Amino acid sequence: MDYLKVSSKSSPASVAGAIAGLVKDEVPVNIQCVGAGAVNQAVKAMAIARGFLIPTGVDISCAPTFSDIEIGGESRTAIRFAVYVHRLVPQSRSTEPADTAFEVYA
Repeated sequence: MDYLKVSSKSSPASVAGAIAGLVKDEVPVNIQCVGAGAVNQAVKAMAIARGFLIPTGVDISCAPTFSDIEIGGESRTAIRFAVYVHRLVPQSRSTEPADTAFEVYA
């Protein structure tokens, strides 16, 4: 499985563009990060990618996992994000009140 590798120096906007492009091409997206800075950049990139994709009727979510990897002969722990694609369905715009009320708790 191929991973989009994100570092602490990665540009979130560039990574977001890569994520959105892969999603639009229907290519599975998996991200790999090592270190807190890399995870931070990856999460920002996914938030930006959502902004690119939602107007096109697509949303994404992710599931993080830990993975032991080897870099330069040294064992490291990576965080991997599996990105899930959701097709958005337009809601009807009825003028009638909804049958169900929801309470909001602050």
